[in-house]
Amino acid sequence: MKFLFRGMLLAACLVGLATAQPRPARQPAAIDRIVAVVNDEVITQHELRARLDSALGQLQRQGMSSPPRNVLEKQVLERLVMDKVQLQQARDMGLRIDDAQLEQALQRIAAGNNLSLAQFRAVLEKDGIAFASFREEIRAEITIARLREREVESKIFISDGEVDNYLASASVQGGTEEEYQLAHILLRAPESASPEQIQKLRAKAEQMLERSSKGEDFAQLAAAYSDAPDGMKGGNLGWRSLDRLPTMFAEAILKLKVGEVSPVLRSSNGFHLIKLLAKRGGIAAQAVEQTHARHILIKVNEVVSESEARHKLESLHARIKHGASFAELARLFSQDGSASKGGDLGWIYPGDTVPEFERAMNLLAPGELSQPVQSPFGFHLIEVLDRRIQDVSSERRRAAARQTLRERKLDEAYQDWLRQARDRAYVEIRLDEG
Repeated sequence: MKFLFRGMLLAACLVGLATAQPRPARQPAAIDRIVAVVNDEVITQHELRARLDSALGQLQRQGMSSPPRNVLEKQVLERLVMDKVQLQQARDMGLRIDDAQLEQALQRIAAGNNLSLAQFRAVLEKDGIAFASFREEIRAEITIARLREREVESKIFISDGEVDNYLASASVQGGTEEEYQLAHILLRAPESASPEQIQKLRAKAEQMLERSSKGEDFAQLAAAYSDAPDGMKGGNLGWRSLDRLPTMFAEAILKLKVGEVSPVLRSSNGFHLIKLLAKRGGIAAQAVEQTHARHILIKVNEVVSESEARHKLESLHARIKHGASFAELARLFSQDGSASKGGDLGWIYPGDTVPEFERAMNLLAPGELSQPVQSPFGFHLIEVLDRRIQDVSSERRRAAARQTLRERKLDEAYQDWLRQARDRAYVEIRLDEG
């Protein structure tokens, strides 16, 4: 089965976990133990074992050889630590996914597999996966995604000067450009790493390069050692044009033949290895879909809480559904500059709005009204009025360039944010104890 959420989306779980068998009455139960402490919470051996089994199943389904279990165990534990750090930060910020939002997400996952939610639940349980556990895994996935949007994506700024420089560059003047399929290994360096730590990381990266050059599987090395979120996918970054890659990666790729691995690359986040898996000719997009939308915004501040803002929009949603004018309610209640125009935002290009808003808007059909949607600005009701395909224009090229530059910055910004979050946390690893 193919699922629609992040690499997991528990595709890893659907085959990899076996239903627990009854324990003989006289056999003593194994005592769980703590394998890591993360701030005020712990990670247990049971949690680690479950995630490790899931990771092994995922690698098997991808046709990848598994690293030695003890090597993979350490890597999986570090991923559990990173998830815990992010979920704790989300909790401290008051960011949570309520049951209504979770239910909508589960229904979308089920629909993406051409199943009803009841059918989807039956499939999970047939494969030995408790639905309650699956729900909480998805809640955590969405929470981390929202945290990333709020703390990283919404803070990426692309200046007009950067857009001008991009459009003036020779690489975007032609009608076609090549695309490259890459795999990546990241060895993350702590923010305040000592020279000795940096040297050890560099030596480890050089060792990975040597092992790869001697024929060891790059994907297996990525799964065993990479600190990047795509490690369990063999470090595969998918197909990217040069303009969607960090400059350092783009420059390295141009010097590689298919199958070759770059020298060790150094960035502020640590050390990188890049492997060129394949390349192909691509055709630059000549048209783009625009969305005509309007919205009502209720801001969250010292006076208005998140629950109050959501409740207000739920009330307005009900009034619109019963025939009230969206435009009139927007003029009365919306708290941004579009209120005087009945909430009308005009024709919107991809990348014009914050990711949370754009994602929710893209799920709506023309004439459809959203439930309350949270963004860094507050809560929105969104209505899509129309969509169209717009030919290339100066305006479109600038919007596309801005989005491309945003994507180029995003991966590096997220890795930098993760590194800082990990460094601020108190983490005690106890894997080798007991």
